[in-house]
Amino acid sequence: MMSGGLDSSLAVRTIHDMGIDLIGVHFTGPFCLCNRGARGCIHFARKQAEDLHIPFQTLPLGEEYLEIVAHPKHGYGSGMNPCLDCRILMLRRAKAMMAELGASFIVTGEVLGQRPMSQLRHKLAIIEKESGLEGLILRPRSAQHLSPTVPEQEGWVDRAKLLGISGRSRRTQIDLAEALKIGDYPCPAGGCLLTDAHFADRLRDHLKHGPLHASDIPLLKVGRHFRLSDKIKLVIGRDQEENASIEALATDRDVLITPETVSGPSGLVRGPAPDPQTLLLAVGILADYCNGTGPVQVRCKHAEPGDAGELVQAERHPGDALKI
Repeated sequence: MMSGGLDSSLAVRTIHDMGIDLIGVHFTGPFCLCNRGARGCIHFARKQAEDLHIPFQTLPLGEEYLEIVAHPKHGYGSGMNPCLDCRILMLRRAKAMMAELGASFIVTGEVLGQRPMSQLRHKLAIIEKESGLEGLILRPRSAQHLSPTVPEQEGWVDRAKLLGISGRSRRTQIDLAEALKIGDYPCPAGGCLLTDAHFADRLRDHLKHGPLHASDIPLLKVGRHFRLSDKIKLVIGRDQEENASIEALATDRDVLITPETVSGPSGLVRGPAPDPQTLLLAVGILADYCNGTGPVQVRCKHAEPGDAGELVQAERHPGDALKI
């Protein structure tokens, strides 16, 4: 299992150097923070596989993952991160691939005690049991602190060459990377948007008012969000790039609102068709983020070809009390 990060890179290198044939698997999801344009986590994982000349596959986590995010059996971490359930899902998927690929065991970069939500000893045991992989998950970075796995018991790997790293410090891993001349990897600690407190608040609000679909996530990532009613939300861009994103994400069921007479952000009203009072509230909040003072003319239209919309005279209305 290759995240593209430092730990999995070192784990793969350790087992590869023992002469064991490996197949790299990278799981993709919508909440990864290690994004550098074309140099995101998947880029690093693929490059690591290419450097070692091993096959490489990517696998999306899909709608089942979103269901886990909404209803995790083992709860959340500091934000809306269901780390234990997420790990179990990945390993169940990996287990299903083992028979197809002719694989004998799974290698991960997990380090004992590094992440309290999913890498404490008793939680590693839960993950193995619920994924159906007891004894078949080899963690080369911390193997000396863990019970011998089937690959070690069978002599497929040399336990003496496995390490005994534990705890949250990454100094040992970074030193190893330098010694092995592994210098191209994303942020060593990785990152998940679900641990971000601000994003977690938005997601929590979204789940309180409806189900989570893949199509909802791009909009949750951008702009300022305001809860106008139980079913209606306003999103306002914070810069030109976000304005463009909001406009591109609008569906024909949304109402796009843009200032007509002054410079200002784009906004999107999502939910059932707003009544006149709710629409006035939305354009008033948008107007408050526009340049100048006094009323603002705002164009309201549906995101569909040929809809010119209508102009609404908006009084500026601070929306802090409704901000998510």
